[in-house]
Amino acid sequence: MATTNRLQARTLLADAALAVPFGVFMVVGTHFATMAAPGRPADALAFTLVGVAVAALPIRRLLPRVALAAAVASAVAYLALGYPDGPVFLALPVTLYTVGSRYPVRQSLPAYGASAVVLGATELVTDWSTWLAELGQFGGWIVGGLAPWAVGTVVRFRRESVQAARAEQARDRAYQERLRTAQDVHDIVGHGLAAISMQAGVALHVLDRSPEQAREMLTSIKASSQDALDELRATLAVFRAPDDGTERDPAPGLDRLDALVNRTIEAGLPVELVRTGEHGHLPASVEMTAYRIVQESLTNVLRHAGPATATVRVEQAPDELTVEVTDSGRGSVEDAGTGQGITGMRARAGAVGGTLEAGRRPGGGFTVRARLPVEGR
Repeated sequence: MATTNRLQARTLLADAALAVPFGVFMVVGTHFATMAAPGRPADALAFTLVGVAVAALPIRRLLPRVALAAAVASAVAYLALGYPDGPVFLALPVTLYTVGSRYPVRQSLPAYGASAVVLGATELVTDWSTWLAELGQFGGWIVGGLAPWAVGTVVRFRRESVQAARAEQARDRAYQERLRTAQDVHDIVGHGLAAISMQAGVALHVLDRSPEQAREMLTSIKASSQDALDELRATLAVFRAPDDGTERDPAPGLDRLDALVNRTIEAGLPVELVRTGEHGHLPASVEMTAYRIVQESLTNVLRHAGPATATVRVEQAPDELTVEVTDSGRGSVEDAGTGQGITGMRARAGAVGGTLEAGRRPGGGFTVRARLPVEGR
């Protein structure tokens, strides 16, 4: 409410500032117009009517139809009292434009038509002796009022079009954000459950003959589940209110690859991490994409490769980041381009302008390779 009141106050002040030069011109113009043209000379009543027309300008955006009615009423009275044509009519195109720009056609068109008819009829009946000329004046009011109303209507259409486009963009951004979050949840939960499943299988296998080793695996399961829960909680924080005061965790990046690899090793999959090239700053979107691709690739190895080892290679060049995950297992059950995990990784790479290739290796195992551009970092 306070914000609305401030906006209304600023609007009123801006239109009042516009009304000041208009008012000066209209008063001075009325004085000289009545001196130069035949008809009733300017008096206090004439300037009062001019003042009413000027007073319509400050409220034109807050109360458009009231402002138009005031402008029309002052002009009608001015004509009916026999004053010669003058600047009192300047408030009419301004208020007609405002009505056209503020209301839909079904509301603004009747307002324009009524004002034009009333003014034209007043002009016509004030002097029947020159009815032909007055009839032309009647048509002049109809046509003259059309231009500012039409301009205002076009402006309103343009404004609504821009607003609709922005709303559509906002909906698209929200959808993409939900889609990205859903993919993140898929990757986090999938990796966590795959690691826990493998650890639980090992624990069950050694439970009877090596309780101490089973205890270690259970401890790893607890740590893996807690890590997954923490990462899931940080990912879902995007759905909290923006002003809830909760500090957001940074998006995962290359600096968290060591922790990811260590968790995978604890789950029972030997993994080697190899970094080459530069180690400069990368865009956050590229770092997160690389992290998620490695995470999903290791998840697939845990799920599908069987007894295997894996190697994660990260090579950073000046214009490109290459991420490659290979394993020595029996090969993923996901054919390149058909599995949901591969499809998701390819979509992630494409979202940052990169590409992703995946498939079985000739000598056995599976390879996932992503190339992510880093220009403009």
